[in-house]
Amino acid sequence: MDQPGDDRESQLYAWMAQIPRGRVVTYGQLAKLIGLPNGARWVGRQMGRLPRGSRLPWHRVINAQGRSSIPVDESGWNRQLRLLKREGVAVVDGRIALQRFQWNPLDEG
Repeated sequence: MDQPGDDRESQLYAWMAQIPRGRVVTYGQLAKLIGLPNGARWVGRQMGRLPRGSRLPWHRVINAQGRSSIPVDESGWNRQLRLLKREGVAVVDGRIALQRFQWNPLDEG
């Protein structure tokens, strides 16, 4: 029998799969989309459990300050920001302008 969390996890993955290339969403935004208005940390925990090799665009999910929540690696950069830059997302001083790059599926057609 499915646990209640399984449905939310499926919803989370479904929303993540829709994030367009070159756009970002926040943890809190995803939480609201799946009916957990205060669930940003839950979203972060679920994303940390994605199987290695997952094709979900995990790198398009950032924190509410427009920054990566992944610590900078020893080389002074992190993979998430490199992937976003490859998609055309401007990263200035480690920050992404949410007003420019945030995806809002509820505003679309």
